[in-house]
Amino acid sequence: MSDLDDPRCEVLVLGIGNLLWADEGFGVRCVQKLAAEWQVPESVTVMDGGTQGLYLLPYVQGAKRLIVFDAIDYGLPPGTMKRVEGDEVPRFMGAKKMSLHQTGFQEVISAADLTGQLPESLLLIGVQPEELEDYGGSLRPVVKARLDDAVAMAVAAVRDWGFELVPRESRVGADATALDMSAYEDGRPSAEAASRIGDSRLFGSVG
Repeated sequence: MSDLDDPRCEVLVLGIGNLLWADEGFGVRCVQKLAAEWQVPESVTVMDGGTQGLYLLPYVQGAKRLIVFDAIDYGLPPGTMKRVEGDEVPRFMGAKKMSLHQTGFQEVISAADLTGQLPESLLLIGVQPEELEDYGGSLRPVVKARLDDAVAMAVAAVRDWGFELVPRESRVGADATALDMSAYEDGRPSAEAASRIGDSRLFGSVG
């Protein structure tokens, strides 16, 4: 991923979500894939925003153009991808809430707008999730299958804005940590050994 010491950049490509809850990890998996497969210029920042919420505000304020990957409940069939641009982005970021990070990022967009520092170009690349209530689970196949399409859409947008992205000769970062997708999927304990929905003593019933 790009250096995040300076929040100012021409283009911010941001993945938001939570890897620990199945399809909630779509946005983060997208930026991981983009960073692993494409070289970006210094003017483009590729960032795993996780569930940081308002902590992302200075990065959004410092970007002239913003691309966001996320899992969004559009009320469509699972795996459906939707591209939303410009003034429509805040409305879709405030669609049916699925997690705390969505509310937080809607507030980021609103705060950037109120301070007069909203990026001049906004692009939301979202996918309809299939499963969210699976603690420790990976992307469902129908959602995982859209990673290539989502990354290609972002690459095309960045190029349309005049910035050159170059395919890497070999993938970087694969299986470097336990959270990389293949290691994460291969290392998952069985349902008998680990809860799929969290500890009900702490979280209450799910459903």
